[in-house]
Amino acid sequence: MNKASLKSWATPLAISSFIILAVTGILMFFKIETGVIKPIHEWLSWAMVAGVVLHTLANWKSFTGYFSKKPALAIIGVGLMVTLFSVFAPAKLDQNPRMKMTKAIMSSKLETVAEVAGSNSTDLVSKLSQKGIAVKDQNMTIHEIADANRKNEMAVLAAIFQ
Repeated sequence: MNKASLKSWATPLAISSFIILAVTGILMFFKIETGVIKPIHEWLSWAMVAGVVLHTLANWKSFTGYFSKKPALAIIGVGLMVTLFSVFAPAKLDQNPRMKMTKAIMSSKLETVAEVAGSNSTDLVSKLSQKGIAVKDQNMTIHEIADANRKNEMAVLAAIFQ
């Protein structure tokens, strides 16, 4: 494939996926996650990666030119450091109470989750069964129920709290 042909669709792919990720990311930042915002953001990040890689290949000469300019190197370096920090940050920086609560609920028995949901475990077993999620024992944790049904814990919780 020639560079002109690659540029004709790689650049629009990078631009359109950037628009989608920018809008969905800003909405997620403000905790507006209605509809399919989160899955669209997560899955279309692959389109962004593909678009940027192909755009980079189509513009290789210009791309490599940035590595001889100090301001560009500084920006790229800061981006790399922020990426590394976000992946390898110490655990104590992860103080998100929502995540801690969610993890606690996932490791709780169905009976406990039923109380939190304002229900009882028998009703939740029935509710989950209607959603195709089998519960063998009411003493199972949400994690165990999810594993037994080959589901994500969040899918089980979504079925409970709908």
